[in-house]
Amino acid sequence: MTENSDVDTAGPPNGGGQRELTARLTVPEMDCPSCAQKVDKSLQRVDGVVEATLQPTTGTATIKYDPDRTTKADVVAAIEAAGYDVIGGADDETDESADGVDIAPPSEVWTSSRAKKTWLGAAFVILGLVFEFLLTGQNVAIASILDYPLHIADVLFLGAVAASGIPVVRSGYYSAKNRSLDIDLLMGTAIIAATGIGYFVEAATLAVLFSIAELLEDYAMDRARDSLRELMELSPDEATVRRDGEEVTVSVEEVDVGETVVVRPGDKIPLDGTVIEGESAVDQSPITGESVPVDKTTGDEVYAGAINEEGYLEVEVTSTAGDSTLSRIIEMVQGAQAKKTESEQFVDSFSGYYTPLVVVLAILTAAIPPLVIADPVAVDLAGYGFTFAGDWQTWFIRGLTLLVIACPCAFVISTPVSVVSGITSAAKNGVLIKGGNYLEAMGEVDAVAVDKTGTLTKGELAVTDVVPVGDTTEDDLLRRAAGLEQRSEHPIATAILARAEEAGVGNLPDPTGFESLTGKGIRGEIGGETDHAGKPALFEELGFDLARARRETDGGVMTEEATEGENGAFAEDALSALEREGKTVVIVGTESKLLGAIAIADEVRPASKRAVERLHELGVERVVMLTGDNEGTARAIAEQVGVDEYRAELLPDEKVDAVEELQAEYGDVAMVGDGINDAPALATAEVGIAMGAAGTDTALETADIALMGDDVGKLPYLYDLSHTANGVIRQNIWASLGVKFLLALGVPLGLVSVALAVVVGDMGMSLGVTGNAMRLSRIEPDWFSDT
Repeated sequence: MTENSDVDTAGPPNGGGQRELTARLTVPEMDCPSCAQKVDKSLQRVDGVVEATLQPTTGTATIKYDPDRTTKADVVAAIEAAGYDVIGGADDETDESADGVDIAPPSEVWTSSRAKKTWLGAAFVILGLVFEFLLTGQNVAIASILDYPLHIADVLFLGAVAASGIPVVRSGYYSAKNRSLDIDLLMGTAIIAATGIGYFVEAATLAVLFSIAELLEDYAMDRARDSLRELMELSPDEATVRRDGEEVTVSVEEVDVGETVVVRPGDKIPLDGTVIEGESAVDQSPITGESVPVDKTTGDEVYAGAINEEGYLEVEVTSTAGDSTLSRIIEMVQGAQAKKTESEQFVDSFSGYYTPLVVVLAILTAAIPPLVIADPVAVDLAGYGFTFAGDWQTWFIRGLTLLVIACPCAFVISTPVSVVSGITSAAKNGVLIKGGNYLEAMGEVDAVAVDKTGTLTKGELAVTDVVPVGDTTEDDLLRRAAGLEQRSEHPIATAILARAEEAGVGNLPDPTGFESLTGKGIRGEIGGETDHAGKPALFEELGFDLARARRETDGGVMTEEATEGENGAFAEDALSALEREGKTVVIVGTESKLLGAIAIADEVRPASKRAVERLHELGVERVVMLTGDNEGTARAIAEQVGVDEYRAELLPDEKVDAVEELQAEYGDVAMVGDGINDAPALATAEVGIAMGAAGTDTALETADIALMGDDVGKLPYLYDLSHTANGVIRQNIWASLGVKFLLALGVPLGLVSVALAVVVGDMGMSLGVTGNAMRLSRIEPDWFSDT
């Protein structure tokens, strides 16, 4: 982790250009939006600061500045002038790299200097209350100020104000200095006002309770940051590299592309790369979220942060530490927090009006009633009697209480903590959400459009049926077909050879006179006969009558009898049944005899059907398959998977039209594709989701959301998480507002004390919204994946 660094982001002036440096700073105590606002206002007064990106959820600040007009020391000084410490201080500008991401280190909340002052203040308050209400006889005057006697309890309460209140007043001073009407200014003002007019009990109670609330909020935010720290800890700091015939252990930042790293059983893979020696099962769940280890052998890709389970591997590095898939994931998760959702924008706008309004009401509450109420007034409200007196003390305390309620802290953090919890939880389960706005949008979709090839299907051809005829056996049919296909480079040939190897068929014949018949098939001479493998049309040209086998019948399911040929011919409907299932039929035979047929298809992912069912269960109104494949194949796949409808033979621009039609008919649409071929449709939909994005730069960059593994089973999890996150955000916002509103109503009636306002309205609600947000981390994918 680079705590503080400067990076050149532009060269020297050239044609009107401007040289800029970027300072990445760690500001642990900047842990709420109002804190960030205070820092931002302080930085705005520094001439030369070009741009400031402040992230309270990570406690970091990224500042771009013009080194000809200001320095890093000035930037750090501005942040410190807002009342926040910067880890590392102000170093001189360097060209040091800032690869990687930053996050504030774990804080010792309960043993910090602030905590010790809080505990001291709490002890003073407890002792003061003992003398004030229990040991009244011993509560003697021991000093006086301006003829006002100070008893032992008063001195203890003032000690509490000094211990716990001075840090609050100090923060309030910085808020006033930066013209930021935030919680620190409100609480600092309340403490000073209460102390100044002799309300020592209220001032001490407010100082201690607010300090405890701040500590609890710091602890809650630190817990929220833990999820991102866990991501960062996945990547090892060191790598064992083979150099000059020897193995040396170095920092991962020192390993170059093309070098070979050694990974032993139990080790984490330090960098992205390609296996050049060895075989092993690799647990890459930290990257792709896959539930079981994946077998890796020579030529396979591996990712930094994955765990080598059992075998020895040598890996050729394909990316540096700062450019690994894991690093990009962490950077994008961190950057996602800066993209405000609609809810956050609403909260920011609302709080701008809420706080000033309540502050004005607090002032009016303290000032007006004592002036207009000469004698006590009895009021009956819904059967409850209340007496309004006009004494200054009563209404001052009520105004003070409203001042506490004016703090929008819980309301303001209600959305960011939910977004952080949701995005980091998704990342740990192999789903990369590029921004809180996409998390929110995904939970609102009414229809999901899904590409077929590579999404609902595996995108790889495989043999599904072997149908011999006459006295030909399955092994004989595969042997003759594989013998011909070993000379071909077509994907169909690869599928047939793979099936022959899987079936243990050996001694493949070596054809002579091999010839590819464009658009029809192939032929070659085996054992003195010319063998053919190709489309049914090829064999019809050779004189075979396949009309009976290709005749459509009323039945759509191939029976057992229909798969067995008699007297060297296919059974009735045998070929048409395979074609109706969306399979490509390859017939094998000689010029005088049919040997059989092999059906090949792009296999449906085992998770696809259950994923579609689960999306419907979760409330998605429509799931539609979009494909460029032919009508027959599309219909067959759609029936197998259970989508609501399908649209076939679509060109890329026609997929865009289809998405727009779905938007017009159903509302918000999410489009799922491979992130490259489906880019126009992905961009058109409210949310674009890329499949299998691990290691794919284009998919990582273009998609709004990326499923890091090739697992369509993560779609229901993504929708469930996003939908639940939207519910949590709404609960947090309205609960915060509702509690504040009820407390505000109770203040003029004398039902709400300063202590209750702090404990419930500030501390209680801040902890409540944070705890509610953290439950998003408990949502886990249903394990019906392809593995």
